[in-house]
Amino acid sequence: MPTLLTFGDSNTHGTRPILAEGDYGRFDAKARWPCVAKEALGDKWILIEEGLPGRTTCFEDPIMGSFMNGWTGLKIALSTHGPIDLLTIMLGTNDCKALFGNSARDILGGISGLLAIAQNAELQSRHGGYKTVLIAPPPIVVTGIFSTSFYGADRLSEQLSDLYSEIATLWGIEFFDAGDVIATSPVDGVHFEKEAHQTLGTALAKKIRTIM
Repeated sequence: MPTLLTFGDSNTHGTRPILAEGDYGRFDAKARWPCVAKEALGDKWILIEEGLPGRTTCFEDPIMGSFMNGWTGLKIALSTHGPIDLLTIMLGTNDCKALFGNSARDILGGISGLLAIAQNAELQSRHGGYKTVLIAPPPIVVTGIFSTSFYGADRLSEQLSDLYSEIATLWGIEFFDAGDVIATSPVDGVHFEKEAHQTLGTALAKKIRTIM
């Protein structure tokens, strides 16, 4: 049975749009995009969800903790689970937080490190080989509760899709632009509404069927 590992942040975890400080909610398994994708792919597929709210490509968050570093998380995930047949990576949203002061090229460096880990010969061999899909998250809208923490993130996040596409081509892996099919919620400008999860999951399942 083919196994799908979805690696990402709160939008892979299924965090609901946040209206006020202290709010937390997670969409149920029928609504989260990884689960929607798995359902569309059929019963022969196994899904492993590895979404951590706050996760970055490679940066240690001074508030949320050093374990937000995606380089470490991906190595742990690929060493914990397996064998897998397909890995999706969707990160970069949290890298746009003002506290990091990142440029688009800084974020690309984080993505490049993730791909170096994902395509590492030893890890690929451990799993018997697997495909990787790099997903560019949709652009951020600076609004609501995250207006301060994501100041300037709208302009920064708009640069990521083209860079992700270029690096995916260089690595010889698959690329998918989530911004082509969904947008972030107008509530907080970062997370996805339930309908967006449905759309993204369905679109990714269609993409997966073309490469598996």
